[in-house]
Formats: sequence, C-alpha cells, structure tokens
Amino acid sequence: VQLQASGGGLVQAGDSLRLACTDSGRTFSDYHMGWFRQAPGNEREFVATITTSGGYTGYADSVKGRFTISRENVKNTVYLQMNSLKPEDTGVYYCAASLSGSYDYSEGYDYWGQGTQVTVSS
Repeated sequence: VQLQASGGGLVQAGDSLRLACTDSGRTFSDYHMGWFRQAPGNEREFVATITTSGGYTGYADSVKGRFTISRENVKNTVYLQMNSLKPEDTGVYYCAASLSGSYDYSEGYDYWGQGTQVTVSS
C-alpha cells in the first residue's frame, strides 16, 4: 500500500475543497480507509472513516454535516469532500488504511499517506 494524498490548498471560510487519496497498490478494496488531520501544536485527530465497500461511514462530531467521505475502488481512491470550511479545519490532512477495521483512532491504521495542507482563512 502506498498512499498519496492531494487536493489541499488555501481557501476562505465557507469555501469547499475535495481531497483525494490514491493507493498505487493492487489491494485497495481490502482496506478500510480513514482521514485524520493535525493542526500545529495539536495531536492528530480523527476526521472520517469508511469501510471497504463504502457501506458504512463515520465522522468526528466537528465535521458531521459538512464533510463527506467516499471511495471509488475501481480507481483505488478515497475522497473527502469538505464544505462550509472553517478556520478551525486548518491542518495537515492524512489518509490512512486499515486491514482490520474502520476505526476512529490512529492506532487502528496500518499505512499512512504523506499528508496535504489545508488552510482556511477567516
């Protein structure tokens, strides 16, 4: 598994962004996927997760109703659609893959991408 995240950038509050994370391996559909973020001086925190088939998704309370996680297994890609962005959404966003489950904590994930920066100005 080799994860590559993209789509970050500098936006204004209220704008939208879509992040993508692509796996260059051949077993993407075997992995549950998650998105995490880390703001400067803070610990990495859970954002969203999706099961292998996409049948279940879970979100942090802070992003519910604004963010949507989805996946296209034929493209080996997981997405994070972020709407109504707020300055507190600023941080480096990481995608992660887990063979065992769809977790809301980082220790449950086996592989991590390199991260993509999201900056939301007020």
